[in-house]
Amino acid sequence: MKKSILGLRTCIYKVGDLQKAKEWYANVFETEAYFDEPFYVGFNIGGYELGLLPEENPTAEKTPTVLTYWGVEDIEKEYQKFLDNGATEHEKPTNVGGELMVSTVKDPWGNLVGLIYNPHFKLEE
Repeated sequence: MKKSILGLRTCIYKVGDLQKAKEWYANVFETEAYFDEPFYVGFNIGGYELGLLPEENPTAEKTPTVLTYWGVEDIEKEYQKFLDNGATEHEKPTNVGGELMVSTVKDPWGNLVGLIYNPHFKLEE
């Protein structure tokens, strides 16, 4: 049976300063935006879309309702890199069973950015 839900495609973060956010995300994810317009900035992160949208009424007080984890090979190193680049601590790297580790930071615009080390994750083909 063919599945109708194909999997994650895009994660969007709303930001108060699109230019600064574009530079910040390019730095911490070590990649340049492939789409760069005043209404949207898009990055290709390992085949997934990380998008930035400008907020009409910027706020750093965002209520987290959905959390996206970006896969990493070394969670401690990446977590520290985000902090060194201006993110604030939200959840330190934590073992959540077996080898799985997760952490979250807040970007300079108040968005939660999750990091996960999961050596068992494989893309379904």
